Amino acid sequence: MRSLNQSSISEFLLLGLSRQPHQQQLLFLFFLTMYLATVLGNLLIILAISTDSRLHTPMYFFLSNLSFMDICFSSTTVPKLNKKQTSSTMSVSGHVNQLCLLNTFFHFLFHSYQYMQFFYLASDLYSAFELLFYNKAFPSYYILSTILF
Repeated sequence: MRSLNQSSISEFLLLGLSRQPHQQQLLFLFFLTMYLATVLGNLLIILAISTDSRLHTPMYFFLSNLSFMDICFSSTTVPKLNKKQTSSTMSVSGHVNQLCLLNTFFHFLFHSYQYMQFFYLASDLYSAFELLFYNKAFPSYYILSTILF
């Protein structure tokens, strides 16, 4: 009779990008700066589009959705990376499988939604060049349906 492997994984080690404290601080500052620049830049794009009434066209609507998804996408990995970069323990324990699966799910969800937004932006740009009329080519129910699906 065969015996089955009864071991389970309760934690795993993150080795990080560097083990030297000085380099870890530099990497933390680099990732934090890039994350804050990404969030601030995308928030400024959303604010500019929402405040200027001339930018209330489908292309800018999709661009503001893309900026929001970029904030969500970068927020799935960078804060956790910076938290582990500064902590003294390099192990991830607890409900490892559930947390990793949840993080992976949101990572792929926001990434696939970004590709859908790229498609909508490209189709909107194509119709703007070819048809030269937004309101007839993209009625308001089409724009609302792209958000829901």
